[in-house]
Amino acid sequence: MAKVSIYLNFPGNAEEAFNHYKSVFKTEFAMPVMRMKDAPPRPGMPPMSEKDANAVMHASLPILGGTLIMASDMLESMGHKTVVGNNTTISLEPDTREETDRLFRALSEGGSEIAPMSDEFWGYWGCCLDRFGIRWMFNFPKEMN
Repeated sequence: MAKVSIYLNFPGNAEEAFNHYKSVFKTEFAMPVMRMKDAPPRPGMPPMSEKDANAVMHASLPILGGTLIMASDMLESMGHKTVVGNNTTISLEPDTREETDRLFRALSEGGSEIAPMSDEFWGYWGCCLDRFGIRWMFNFPKEMN
């Protein structure tokens, strides 16, 4: 079933923020927090510092009415900088890969492509900034492929 969630980026304090949100909403993480070190190594990538390796790659927490908030730490060592505008994204998980592509094409038209749709270790993923300045993330998880 298709899902919509809110994705939040943090400058290194995602875990602290999500532990706070967990206490506010009195819920538990939807899945164990994934760390940057949990990702399969990519060819040509330099080794990460211990701090970066332990940063949050993905966290998800149910809040109200079935809504999930998700998060990542943005790593300055990888050229990422958290600023207002890239700290909040609407995340879409359509029912099919075809619908994922259709939505990506339609929302990125006239906007700026941030990350084209590609196969990643967790699924089919991409991200764009639409022509109105809204960030959209598209994810078709592997288990659905």
